[in-house]
Amino acid sequence: MVKSMSKIGRLLRYDLPLHFVLLLTNWLPDNVPFLRLRGALVRPFLGSCGSNLRLARNITFHNPVNIHFGKNIFIAYGCMFLALDQIRVDDEVMFGPYCVITSGNHYRRGGSFRYGEPQYSPIWIGEGCWLGAHVVVIAGAEINKGSLIAAGAVVTKCIPQDVVAGGVPAHVIKKVIEG
Repeated sequence: MVKSMSKIGRLLRYDLPLHFVLLLTNWLPDNVPFLRLRGALVRPFLGSCGSNLRLARNITFHNPVNIHFGKNIFIAYGCMFLALDQIRVDDEVMFGPYCVITSGNHYRRGGSFRYGEPQYSPIWIGEGCWLGAHVVVIAGAEINKGSLIAAGAVVTKCIPQDVVAGGVPAHVIKKVIEG
């Protein structure tokens, strides 16, 4: 009974107000004042969040209490955060359009993934990273400081610091060159 009450409490404290705020602000254009406004309105409903969160339209958060953002985060149009376990994003990270960050996977059981046991593992994205459009980051992945993940990549493991990574699954392509 206590566990179900905590789920109801979490739903009332985090999930429903967050979805309501996103619903009310999705009609606003994606320009700087409204990106800032949407971010400021969403901040109280996340597990933790630094200053200057900027959010575009049509972003989905599942279990926002498990999402922890640093400061100066930008999340582009259509991104999805499925926080079945912790998702930690350090300062100054940018997400391109339609990124999916999911801290849960399914195992196969009885010939089907539908009823297989779920696997939850935290995700960490280091300071100063940039994830291009349509990047997928799955449970247990880590992206170290200053790395660039190329558009369409699927991050399944640890990506080292200051590299460009891409592909399915993502692998190191080259070192990042300061410009």
